[in-house]
Amino acid sequence: MSDIEQLQQQVDEQGRVVRDLKAAKAEKAQLDEQVALLLALKKKLQITSGNGEVEADGPKKKSGGASKALVLKEPKGTKDYTPKEMALRTDIFRTITSVFEKHGAVTIDTPVFELKEILVGKYGEDSKLIYDLKDQGGEECSLRYDLTVPFARFVAQNGISNIKRYHLAKVYRRDQPAITKGRMREFYQCDYDIAGVYDPMIPDAECVRVAVNVLTQLDVGKFVVKLNHRKILDAIFEVSGVPADKVRAISSAVDKLDKAPWAEVRREMTQEKGLDAAVADRIGEYVQISGSGEEVLARLQAMPELMASTKAQEGVKDMGLFFRYAKIFGIMDYISFDMSLARGLDYYTGIIYEAVLVEENVRSATTEAQPPASVAKKSSKKDKKEEEDESQIRVGSIAAGGRYDELVGMFSSAMHTKGKKTDVPCVGISFGVERIFSIIKSRKLEAEIKANRTQVYVISLGDKVEDSLLEDRMRIAAELWDAGIAAEFPYKIKPRPQAQYDTCDSSIIPWAVIIGKDEISQGTVKIKNMAQKVEEEKGGVVVSRSDMIAELKQRLQMN
Repeated sequence: MSDIEQLQQQVDEQGRVVRDLKAAKAEKAQLDEQVALLLALKKKLQITSGNGEVEADGPKKKSGGASKALVLKEPKGTKDYTPKEMALRTDIFRTITSVFEKHGAVTIDTPVFELKEILVGKYGEDSKLIYDLKDQGGEECSLRYDLTVPFARFVAQNGISNIKRYHLAKVYRRDQPAITKGRMREFYQCDYDIAGVYDPMIPDAECVRVAVNVLTQLDVGKFVVKLNHRKILDAIFEVSGVPADKVRAISSAVDKLDKAPWAEVRREMTQEKGLDAAVADRIGEYVQISGSGEEVLARLQAMPELMASTKAQEGVKDMGLFFRYAKIFGIMDYISFDMSLARGLDYYTGIIYEAVLVEENVRSATTEAQPPASVAKKSSKKDKKEEEDESQIRVGSIAAGGRYDELVGMFSSAMHTKGKKTDVPCVGISFGVERIFSIIKSRKLEAEIKANRTQVYVISLGDKVEDSLLEDRMRIAAELWDAGIAAEFPYKIKPRPQAQYDTCDSSIIPWAVIIGKDEISQGTVKIKNMAQKVEEEKGGVVVSRSDMIAELKQRLQMN
């Protein structure tokens, strides 16, 4: 990272400190001190970069119109991916997609931006994180915040009564990127949803089965799927005495219990949300309950005050049915019934769930991703991309979802002048690909990752330019491509032999077809294993040109 980039990062971070202090109405002396520090950093950046006025969000152009130095960097909260990283991500997407399709799902696509009115009011306190696009004199639009609301709009708009769909796409959130919390502004989600009227909890159980299948096939390590039910949670708030106008705000606070201790969440409820302390204490008695599904279910059923609520009765009945189906699907060992799980989004109406790495796995992955202390001391500037990856590993949540029975109905009623509402119940799961990618990448060495799909490299050997055999290499490559074999050859008329062998090593190409003047004249080629040193095949196995394809397919196990 250059000096200018470091200074710009310091300006951005100090700008956030100042904004936070203003929002918290800090004392004037403290605020003035931090503002002075911000101004000093801006001045230093201005001198270093040779630019004019500088703001917390970046340098401005000089008022005289002089051009500024171009800083080559990704926008905050985004990330470039190298070929090797993209090879890993592609494998992840293939694995996820294969599980979705195994369960009969079809895929759709929706625009990266939606009408603003489609998105607002669906995400609770997080609605402020929606990216609004600049008005160009047409419709007011915003970048999509997730894939669920666009899916519900798609179902309502097209009059769909049932569909099992998956969608892999980028979403956008106007959050302040935080390395320590793994927040990004642009990231992929992989969603699987079942829409339609079915008997209770059958699709719900299958969604959790899909989650378990995906995470076990990706080998992310030990994980647990936390479950709760919005109706049970709403009943807890009801019997605890939470005012109706504070339910969603308190639910959002409860949702932070996986990241913060109860004392901190209680303080937010009472001091920031204005909840009576006695009410907060009653909530605490419930939301700190967790354990195996049937054990927690029995505890809830033994609470007469809670079970007096119709909502609680409905939620407990649903969960009893869910655990019955979960046993059949063989996923009970992955499940924890956790009363602290709230999922702050406004559209959930039934079961909610979240898959998280267990603490030992999070620590293990983080440790593997970090360099030894001796290496860290030698490096004064830690690579930014590595910091992002480690931060995401530290965040345990890797998938989440739940039931949302009324979201489609909200859109369908808005479509009709008479306000006719057509509910299409939905349930789904969304996978956090960026976090999963970070976990998998942390366990692999860079040299072990194969960025390409090349199976064969065509090599020519000869001492003279006329021995380059370029056209013969091209003919063999074309023959391999026609046979469905991924192949490459060097783009030089006279490539050096060692350079060709080095390409096989660096690109992890397992097989080589080697030719020289003798092979061409005799109508043969040599096939050499470049991945393993086979003593009896040290120089390669000689086969006739006509048998080359069949021999390679056998060795590549393509038959």
